[in-house]
Amino acid sequence: MSLPAKQDRFDAEAYLAWETEQTEKHQYIAGEVFAMAGASEAHVTVAGNVFFTLRAHLRGGPCSVFISDMKLRVETDDAFFYPDVFVTCAESDRTETRYKSAPTLTAEVLSPSTSAYDHGAKFAAYRKLPSLREYVLIDPERLNEDLFRRDNNGRWVLYPSEAGEPVEFASLDLCVPIETLYEDVRFDS
Repeated sequence: MSLPAKQDRFDAEAYLAWETEQTEKHQYIAGEVFAMAGASEAHVTVAGNVFFTLRAHLRGGPCSVFISDMKLRVETDDAFFYPDVFVTCAESDRTETRYKSAPTLTAEVLSPSTSAYDHGAKFAAYRKLPSLREYVLIDPERLNEDLFRRDNNGRWVLYPSEAGEPVEFASLDLCVPIETLYEDVRFDS
């Protein structure tokens, strides 16, 4: 996560109004806004592949897939995030156009500056969303993803995948080779 933008504290509605006038995206956490940094080519390619794969699978059904420009609200933490990709199947999310608040699956593509935050504080916030079934963290620098799935007891269980292994998005009844998520990514030797 980047440093806070130099702004006064906002409440959620003031943030939403202010954010529509900005040229850059800002995450919002408890009254503070944080400017979002740009992403690497690998990051953008992986996020696009995840979006495309999920969109193709869910087309025509009740679920919607969103990529990095749609906000995700975590009301219990008074926060708005911009996940790289997320899916919502909730009827309540169909009526709100500024943000969504009931994801089934959320995916974050890691970067050196946000990896610890995505694994820690952001995941802690996301876990408070009752609708969330899966949270996937994807490393764009090597074939590796960590998928966390909420079990029937409400505990989060890790299901990692590496080269040659499938990624199972159980909440969406989809299993894909991990290589699909990395198509056209050029790895440095």
